[in-house]
Parts: sequence; C-alpha cells; structure tokens
Amino acid sequence: MGAVSVSSDPLMTGLLIAHGASTLVMAGIIWFVQVVHYPLFAQAGPSAFPAYEHAHAARTTWVVAPPMLIELGTAVALIALAPSVAPTAVAGLALLAIIWVSTFTLQVPCHARLARGFDPEVHRRLVSTNWIRTVAWTARAALVCWVSLASRATVAV
Repeated sequence: MGAVSVSSDPLMTGLLIAHGASTLVMAGIIWFVQVVHYPLFAQAGPSAFPAYEHAHAARTTWVVAPPMLIELGTAVALIALAPSVAPTAVAGLALLAIIWVSTFTLQVPCHARLARGFDPEVHRRLVSTNWIRTVAWTARAALVCWVSLASRATVAV
C-alpha cells in the first residue's frame, strides 16, 4: 500500500477528502436504506405503492447520484494521479464495480418491477440483494478509515 503526503499537494488533499467523504456518505445512506427504508416499502399499501415507488426513485436519485459519481470519479483519479496508492485504490474500485453492477443488474430491475405495483417476492429480492451493496460500501468505508488512521500524516485510499 502506498501513501501520498496530504500536506504536500493541495489537489491530492482535495481528491482524498472528496473520495473519503463520498464513500462514508454512501455507506451511511446504504445502511439507512437497508435497515429502515426498503423494509418499510411493505407498509405503503397496495394502492399507494406505485406512486410511492416513483417518488422514492426520483428523490433517491437526487441524494445518491452526486456522491456515487464523486466516489467513482475520485477512485479513478486516484489510480491515474497517484501511482503510490494504486493497489489500494484498485481494491476500492473493485468494490465500486460490485456496487454499480449490483445496482444496475439487481436493484434497478426490482425497482422497475415494483413501480408497476407492490410484489412481496420482488420486495424480498430487493432487500436481500441490497446486502451486496451494503457489504461492499461498508468494506469501502472500513478501507478508507483504516488507511486514513494507519497513515496519520499521510492518507492513502
């Protein structure tokens, strides 16, 4: 694992802060979604559910798209701009690949199906497959925190 001096390069400092912050924000959001929000879908009621699902999708996009895109962009930038952190950054990017693939191949199709009406089986699949993202973002958050704590004067992610 490599290290980049935080104090020596303002661009790198900003990049590392943006990367760590976006990862920690997404880890917090995914735990809220997994433990509170998705399980409560079953409480919306059959007649109100399609409108609820559409509102969920529209509002959630505004909350998660910016940190997800920042996280992805900064992960790629770290690999390109900081070769010393590349091994750790590649591990983090691999976790992001898992998250994005899971999102678009598992969770998005569940949401598309639920937009037509509540289906207990699809809801169960949404909640159970979302653990993939929950575990991956938790691992990313742990990686960001561990590396930050392990390096005190330097940060590597």
